[in-house]
Amino acid sequence: MEAAPSTQARDAVTDRLMQGAIDLHTHPGPSLMPRAVDHIEVVAEAAKAGMAAVLLKDHYYPTMPIAHLINTHFPGPTRAIGAIVLNNPVGGLNPSAVDYALKQGARVVWMATAHAQNHIDHEKKAAFQGKFPTNTKKTIEPVGATLTDGQGVVRDEVKLILDLIAEADAAVSGGHHHISELFPFYEEAARRGVKRRFLNHPTYVNEGSFQDIQALTRMGVKMEHSICMFIPSVFEQFDRDHLRQVIEAGGVEHTFFGSDLGQKGNPTPVEGFRQIIGMLLDMGYGEPEIRRMVAGNAAELLDIH
Repeated sequence: MEAAPSTQARDAVTDRLMQGAIDLHTHPGPSLMPRAVDHIEVVAEAAKAGMAAVLLKDHYYPTMPIAHLINTHFPGPTRAIGAIVLNNPVGGLNPSAVDYALKQGARVVWMATAHAQNHIDHEKKAAFQGKFPTNTKKTIEPVGATLTDGQGVVRDEVKLILDLIAEADAAVSGGHHHISELFPFYEEAARRGVKRRFLNHPTYVNEGSFQDIQALTRMGVKMEHSICMFIPSVFEQFDRDHLRQVIEAGGVEHTFFGSDLGQKGNPTPVEGFRQIIGMLLDMGYGEPEIRRMVAGNAAELLDIH
């Protein structure tokens, strides 16, 4: 660990580390959830900061057509990346939706998030009240998804989805499913040739432990931690000690950050990245370590040059 730099020096280092940074977890609008910035604004702000790429994520619709239009009509230094999340509006854990999304350029497939049965169960817990974003309009009751059956065996439709992801050499995340589902899921993904595997906020709704992080990284799963949970935001819930422990559990070489930002009342994704870089500097991490966690590991995950 290095000594924390002065405020002025830290700002200069932060500027430097923002060059080429990659955010694989932005939540711009339009969306059923209140958003502070839209897809074009997120990419424009990232370009101004010198970032290399941002992934556009929505819980309810695929974003690869939007990413394609931005990259085609607003070309710049920052690449927009499209993805699909397998919640109810696309048919849940639906191989057809994945097939079409990948063939239209999606680079990341998330298993269910808001409509994972695990997420739905957590929404009923008092400890999670206010810790999930809410829709601005009432929707029909979701059908909860699970990755495994009652015997812990990965479902056939999930296996087909993994085959499609492997064929496209895309990346997969276990979404908001419980850690007990995720171990057989990632084992199956590896068996089926999915090389790009990662998990978002493992100690949040997934309920992973530090030991689980260690085990998953040994299996080749990279860990993405949500910046919004460590900086002042409506979703802040972890302290610096927790941040240091998750980094140590996974190792700098397997750890990267996604802002998980874009919501009203929160910093923008770029502001979030600047804040986490400053926090890591204050905690004594050196520039090479931070660059790996805000750029290098994400670039490796999606083969971004």
